[in-house]
This record gives sequence, C-alpha cells and structure tokens, in this order.
Amino acid sequence: MLNLPNTLTLLRIAAIPAILITLDSGQFGLSFLLFVAAGLTDGLDGGIARMTNSRTELGAYLDPLADKGLVLTLLVKLTLMGHVPFWVLTIILTRDIVCLTGYLILFFLTGDKIEIRPSAFGKFATFFQISGVGGALLLLWQPGFAPLGLVEAILAAAATLTAIAGVQYVLRGLQWYQARPA
Repeated sequence: MLNLPNTLTLLRIAAIPAILITLDSGQFGLSFLLFVAAGLTDGLDGGIARMTNSRTELGAYLDPLADKGLVLTLLVKLTLMGHVPFWVLTIILTRDIVCLTGYLILFFLTGDKIEIRPSAFGKFATFFQISGVGGALLLLWQPGFAPLGLVEAILAAAATLTAIAGVQYVLRGLQWYQARPA
C-alpha cells in the first residue's frame, strides 16, 4: 500500500502545515516554493501510478484528500490574511461541503458507493483554484510580479467554475439515486 505514488501523496499532505508555518513566519518565498513542490508531487504521483501500474484504493482516496486539503487550507489562510476575497472561499467551501454531504447521504441511504468522476468544469475549477492560490502566494513573495487584478480574476473564475461544477455534481447524484431500482 505504501508505494512511491502514495508516499508522494503523503508528502503533499505533510506540506500543508509546513506551508502554513512559513506563511505565519513571513517566509513567503519558501511558502510559494513548498506549494509548487506539493503541486509537482500531485502530477508525479498520478503519472507514476499509471506508468508502473501501482494504483491503489488507498491512493484513490488519499490523492483527492491531499488536493482538497492543500487548496482549502490555503484558501482559508489566505482569506484570513486578506489576500483572497471571502466570497471566493465561501463558494468553494460550500460546494465541497454540499458535495461531500450529498455523497454521504446517498451512501447511507443506499449502502452503495458512487463512482466519483470529475466533470470538465470540475477539472477547470481545480486548475483555477490552484492557479489562484499559487498566484496569491507568488504576490505575497513578489508583490510586483503580476497585477493584483489578474489573481483576483483567476480566483473569480475558480469560484464560478466551482459553482457550476457543484450544480453538475448535485444533479449527477440525484440522477444516480433516481435511476436505482426501487
């Protein structure tokens, strides 16, 4: 179970408190570099798992948990620091809570696992969330690197795409539930 892809995923999870600590201590360059390193492990773990045929059920659960943990934790922290608009965090966090709650309700009602497949909107939303967090971290480190409006536009796109994906996922869950035999 603890193969190289899963180890990389666990390192991404371990990076979360490290990034928070560096943010709290004002080491914004190190925060950004740790975030980039965590992002690279995300790409590597999936690629290695596919190339070496070493996918595991544990990895299937840990990978999205690591991704969500990293993005949501940093969105909360950056919002509290005043670098991400509160409404962006509200939309993204609400979508994740609604989807997780819906999944758990359907599981408890039916006892069946639902295959979770990200939609195109969900994939784009994740890309913009990561880009927005990365951009906010980069601007903390190098304030003049990009116009502030660019990062805010990326975060607005992330929130919009996240909301659309959330509606898609709710509709998928309802369709799945209604299509089940009585």
